[in-house]
Amino acid sequence: MTDWIAAAAALRPETRLFLDGEFRPSSDGGTFDTITPRDGKVFAAVSSANEEDIDRAVRGAAATFESGVWSRADRRTRQAVLLRLADLMLENREELALLESLDSGHPISDSLNVDVPNAARTVRWYAEALDKVYDEIAPAPESALALISREPLGVIGAVVPWNYPLIITAWKIAPALAAGNSVVLKPAELTSLSALKLAGLAAEAGLPAGVLQVVPGLGRVAGQALGRHPLVDKIAFTGSPAVGRGFLTYAGESNGKQVSLELGGKSAQLVLADVEDLDACASAVAWGIFYNAGQTCHGGSRLVVDARVHDELVEKVIAVGSSLVLGDPLDESTQLGTIASRVQLDRVLSYTEVARSEGVTVNGGSQVRPVGLENGYYVEPTVYDHVDNSGRIGQEEIFGPALSVSVVEGAAEGVRVANESAYGLAASVWTSDLRTAHRVARDLRAGTVWVNTFDVADVITPFGGVKQSGAGRDRSLHAFDSYTSLKTTWIDIAPGPNY
Repeated sequence: MTDWIAAAAALRPETRLFLDGEFRPSSDGGTFDTITPRDGKVFAAVSSANEEDIDRAVRGAAATFESGVWSRADRRTRQAVLLRLADLMLENREELALLESLDSGHPISDSLNVDVPNAARTVRWYAEALDKVYDEIAPAPESALALISREPLGVIGAVVPWNYPLIITAWKIAPALAAGNSVVLKPAELTSLSALKLAGLAAEAGLPAGVLQVVPGLGRVAGQALGRHPLVDKIAFTGSPAVGRGFLTYAGESNGKQVSLELGGKSAQLVLADVEDLDACASAVAWGIFYNAGQTCHGGSRLVVDARVHDELVEKVIAVGSSLVLGDPLDESTQLGTIASRVQLDRVLSYTEVARSEGVTVNGGSQVRPVGLENGYYVEPTVYDHVDNSGRIGQEEIFGPALSVSVVEGAAEGVRVANESAYGLAASVWTSDLRTAHRVARDLRAGTVWVNTFDVADVITPFGGVKQSGAGRDRSLHAFDSYTSLKTTWIDIAPGPNY
């Protein structure tokens, strides 16, 4: 078994920007501190990209795109490089996992067995799809041949969040690179280290210089400069609604670039009275919100439950939450790690007072201070019971291990309450009746609806939402298509003088 604490002490991560195939400091020498949430200590000083650095990154990516070294490379060439990258990610799994856990507070067992393998699988899946995607021929008149082909868009600005840095990075860069684009990746300032390691692995895999640029930096500087840059053809963003709307503004005030957004959720698990297995349901509800300390965009943060099974189900959910091992992310027995930052910790804790002011029953929700890690960002699982869904606890995305429970009478009221949200990323319904399952799944306004399960996913299916959860999709071939433009080539083949 790896001594992860010793490995962390010995780790010397890359912290410089990755531009045109080389690691280099920011042009003004600026840095920002990376604080590991396990103990609240500074772990590294990361180069902070400024506007000049972003301009260099974008122009380098655009020049590489225009050169055709990647954008017009044979698709089997691109495929081979991406397959090699996936292999290298798995070969370097322990270092990537350690960086992910130190940066984000994920339990090392999850980083090692979930995050890195899933990210590598995403890269591999898009690589393998490259020689299986066909263009089209339209049903044109007999005198013409109409070809419809996919072409890469150009320069993609990928801006990723801090909750699942490596997985969401793979969701964006894998289809974008597979399609032949150049990518400028701006990781969240809280979690930049795995992206920089990935850049080095991409170069080792044979990705040409300038195809992938990695520019850690502050959102208000680096993110805005990327969003406004006239040579960026598309922004792919995952994060908060406020910042997402900012990218729409930047696009409108610059070159009208495409923008795809995934902006979080307040996902409802709707449990009806005829639920077949209450223990399985309780486990899925608890894990659906407490996994990753509740920092999951589509986390099942609302339990909308029929009054006839409310008491028993909530009791079981609380029991599952209490059984989960909360502790040091570098301990392989830990099941629940930390909140990602001090700011987010304070935000999560503040909702306990909000709940009490709204007359909500509060179970758990206290800060935890493990011995030796007293300055870390730990919060015990929280269940807010008897919540008025229209209040702040029912409507606001807390983004912590906090479950809001609202009681309903029957499926019709349950669907109405589940849909009473500004968000629409995901939902589930628990019922033993197949007809009810189909009808409720149809009526729930969400990008993904699970039936008698929750958070079962794969790269083969699209991920994204409706309403304020954003527009656009990650994962699946639908994501690949979104990083391409369609070109029609109309050829006149009418009879001529020779034939």
